[in-house]
Amino acid sequence: MEKKLTFGYKLRFALAELGFNVLRAAMDFFLLFYYTDVAGINPAIASSALLVGKLTWDAINDPLTGYFSDRTKSRFGRRRIFMLIAAVPIALASWIQFSLPQGMSGVAAFFAVLLTFWLKDTFVTLAIVPYASLVAEVTHDYQERSSLALYKSLNSVVGYIVGAGSVLVFVGIFKSMGLGLSGSWSATGAVFGIIAMITLLVSTFSIKESAEQQEEANPIPAWEGVKLCFKNKPFMTLMSVFLLGSFAFTAQAALFPYLIQYQLGMQSQLTNIMVLSLVTTGLFSPVAKLLADKINKGPAYALGLSLTTVTFVMAFLFLPHQPTPWVYVVATVLGISFSAQWVLPYAMMPDVIEYDELLTGKRREGIYYGISNFLTKFSNAMGVAIPGWALSWYGYVPNAVQSESTLFGIRFFYAIVPAAAMLICVPLLLRYPITRDSHAELLKELAAKRATGTAE
Repeated sequence: MEKKLTFGYKLRFALAELGFNVLRAAMDFFLLFYYTDVAGINPAIASSALLVGKLTWDAINDPLTGYFSDRTKSRFGRRRIFMLIAAVPIALASWIQFSLPQGMSGVAAFFAVLLTFWLKDTFVTLAIVPYASLVAEVTHDYQERSSLALYKSLNSVVGYIVGAGSVLVFVGIFKSMGLGLSGSWSATGAVFGIIAMITLLVSTFSIKESAEQQEEANPIPAWEGVKLCFKNKPFMTLMSVFLLGSFAFTAQAALFPYLIQYQLGMQSQLTNIMVLSLVTTGLFSPVAKLLADKINKGPAYALGLSLTTVTFVMAFLFLPHQPTPWVYVVATVLGISFSAQWVLPYAMMPDVIEYDELLTGKRREGIYYGISNFLTKFSNAMGVAIPGWALSWYGYVPNAVQSESTLFGIRFFYAIVPAAAMLICVPLLLRYPITRDSHAELLKELAAKRATGTAE
């Protein structure tokens, strides 16, 4: 039986996830709001710039980072060297992204958003792709991977709570120090970048890569390696689900501040509502892991997305145009159902990499996590871009009373569009081919091939 990972190792391994998700929460919940209500940028321009960023440089930097990390050899390992290089630039890029001049429009606004996005995305990619690749290398045990994914999920939730819950708190603190609105957001971006830098460095210097893993160079050419990934059917199913699920989560997060402020008139309670939902996600993440152990990862994931879909539809139909305590019920139920989205994709990813090893005879974690990270970031960009376009289509005016048409657009793209995306995922997950039993058989076949020298 494979040696179990210790509590301390899992905790140190997962700590970088906390910092990444501090940044992610700030972007998911507040980046579009920052562009429109602080920097004064048209939401359609900001959204289009983010999408162009995803479809250009970001379309290739994730697979390239994964490909080169698969082939790198250094005294820091083939993964950790990238994490070390990226740590300080991530902090600087986070500060710059929330430091745009106010009042920009047209081409200037477009390129300000695009270039600052490219800068931050480059260094986050340089760290997060190799970091994610390590998950598949530290253990081959089906349930131990779920356990490691749980630790990463809990750190993700803590980071997300810190990011979502403290943005406005830090902005308020810095405003009270006399920095002004723009300067306060800039300082908040710097604080979050420093948190990400410190947690990444702690994980980088705590994790040890085996010499055996570093010796496994991947001889498959880059483009041929990408094409082989897309022939991996379980991987394509998982990526389809994760792409739609990530889009749905990001879209609702991007519009959540607008829903609370303009539909419900509860802006002063925004932080409390977000924290309630995210704490609930953290508390129920172990339940998602236990459920996956009981009924397999695919069905457990499907159950979580089904509950999310129903909750979104109820929110669209019944949340009134006035303050209501029912929003706390919605936030709690969404927190429960989102726990599956936070835990299970990360537990399923290493399994599809071993399926690939059975087909190709090579361990190719880097390129798989590179493609996965690109698709995830692309879906997140769509989750910001489409709500931004929707705000423009429905006549959104910053810091003003919104029309009935605008309020409908906010509710529809907050609830119905994400619900539709998640509903598509359910039948795919119910038919997901890798189960606990099939994975055990896969590992036996791999062991046999390695023993005969056919898998190097």
